[in-house]
Amino acid sequence: ADIDPWARTAVRLNAALNDVSVDCTTEDLIGRSFDVDVILAGDVFYESDFARALVTWFADMAKEGCLVLVGDPGRSYRPTEHLEPLATYEVPVTRILEDSEVKKTTVWKFL
Repeated sequence: ADIDPWARTAVRLNAALNDVSVDCTTEDLIGRSFDVDVILAGDVFYESDFARALVTWFADMAKEGCLVLVGDPGRSYRPTEHLEPLATYEVPVTRILEDSEVKKTTVWKFL
């Protein structure tokens, strides 16, 4: 799910390049319970209220046994609790959008 139409397009294009099938919805799924094995989220802790809602939902899903993985480049509202770092990458970014040419990004497991 993604509320950003550009992100949904990117997901569909990436799936086609990798010859996989992906369903993508515009529905806001936050707070709902699902029987899924994994939730992947990227760069989602950029706004206080949104981050707070996600932390609650991610914690609930993790308690239900779902693996919740979050990629975060150090946004202001990333929680300091409930996260275990799994890997860190240096990602080239556009200087127009970011404050440097390379952004350190960590993949976190939500506990």
